[in-house]
Amino acid sequence: MQPRRVAVLGGGPGGLYAARLLKLANPACEVRVHEQGGADTTFGFGVGLAAGTQRRLAAADPDTLRELVATGLRHDSTMQVGGRVARVRNDRLIGIARTDLLAVLQRHAEKAGVELGFGVRRSAAELDADVVIAADGVSSATRASGGFGGRIETGRGLYLWCGTDFPLDDAVFAPVETEHGVFVTHAYPYSGGRSTFLVETDERTWRRAGFDATTAATGPEDSDQTSLRYLEQVFAGQLRGRPLIGNRTRWLRFRTVRCDRWSQGNTVLLGDAAHTAHFSVGSGTKLAMEDAIALVDALREAPDAGTAFDRYEAARRPWVERLQELARRSQLWWESFPSRLGLPVERLMVAYMSRAGNVPLDRFARTSPDVVGAALRQYGDDGPGTDDLVDRIIGTPLVHGARSFPDRTAVPALPRLHADLHDPWSPEGDALVARARGTDGVLITGPDDRPALLTRLDLAERVRCETGVLTAVQGTAGLRDDLAAGLISGRTDLVALTEESA
Repeated sequence: MQPRRVAVLGGGPGGLYAARLLKLANPACEVRVHEQGGADTTFGFGVGLAAGTQRRLAAADPDTLRELVATGLRHDSTMQVGGRVARVRNDRLIGIARTDLLAVLQRHAEKAGVELGFGVRRSAAELDADVVIAADGVSSATRASGGFGGRIETGRGLYLWCGTDFPLDDAVFAPVETEHGVFVTHAYPYSGGRSTFLVETDERTWRRAGFDATTAATGPEDSDQTSLRYLEQVFAGQLRGRPLIGNRTRWLRFRTVRCDRWSQGNTVLLGDAAHTAHFSVGSGTKLAMEDAIALVDALREAPDAGTAFDRYEAARRPWVERLQELARRSQLWWESFPSRLGLPVERLMVAYMSRAGNVPLDRFARTSPDVVGAALRQYGDDGPGTDDLVDRIIGTPLVHGARSFPDRTAVPALPRLHADLHDPWSPEGDALVARARGTDGVLITGPDDRPALLTRLDLAERVRCETGVLTAVQGTAGLRDDLAAGLISGRTDLVALTEESA
């Protein structure tokens, strides 16, 4: 279709990018962005653009990507635990200041002929347009107005976003134990000589530190200065004695947004307005800009708006839901992170990379052989024998208390714990952990499919960490890679291989 007039609600990355692509695809169309904030007003710090996202942006709009890459800052990733560091190389990952990102997108939108309006709040209902793109964020007023079947799930853990006035050498994942509990930072450098510094903790630690009270006392326009000053001391090593910078910084719980429908009438949702995925998979800007590409493609090819919206949703929803599932697993992993601090840093890095089931162990071993090699030695592999990584892991002997096992498939007769659940840290998971406590060990069984196996491995890790009993997980031979990743990551002690049921 060739709309005459398109209105975009929200001047974030997704809205600006959609506006530019629309104008490039249909120069005769009037495209206007309505942003309630000022042109120079933004919240947050740096944004990460991974290699896959850059490839998609290159195909859709190489001019914009070229400037983003030139503006951004490339960095590797490190895990820092107890004075030891594990490093992972990243070929094309860049960090860019959110202000720089928006400035680039604003310039390129205006260059294409998009009209930008700032400082006035608009609603979809009041706009005279053939198509209204609602890119108005996680708190979308458009979604809240109804008709989209929106739902929000709130996470258990707490986090806050802040920044530093200097660039870290690399992205840093670092837990620190305090008198109240464990705080962990995800921090990374970005353009402009600064770094994003995100901190997570669990509710018990948050309350012990008194941050429930400081959160309640922090106004909506303010930053929680008490928390910032405390965290400066907690992460003094990573901060090199420098301060933390706030920008409406307060403790939050992550909100996962899902919608039954992404369009209603002439209005279509884009980015966080339609869906969110936990920040630990670096997804917000990625999803919004990739949504923009798919939406503009659908509008270009479809005969009318309704058909275009249906095609857009059909193309994007499977990708979004897949990423949301990966993000859900990653979120659960981070919310239970303190239980893993007994692992050496290299094994912890392997656990981190395999936490959502998205990074195959053999691929990670090819890109980071030093990390995986150290993790194998810590796990107990002595090096000689087969070159097949999975065989080596599964074939490694185990000593557990007074018992010895020649390899990780030598599962003794153990009580079975059948698990068919969505969340290992739910009340149902609590009950299964309680049943395992005080036994000589458990064999955790369940459905054959891969998602169920990944959940069993998470439950097994919880059983291992909280009870100390010997833990085995049943899985089909076709999922040996996932079972091996679970073994080296400390999620289970043994694995029981079965044939896949008919």
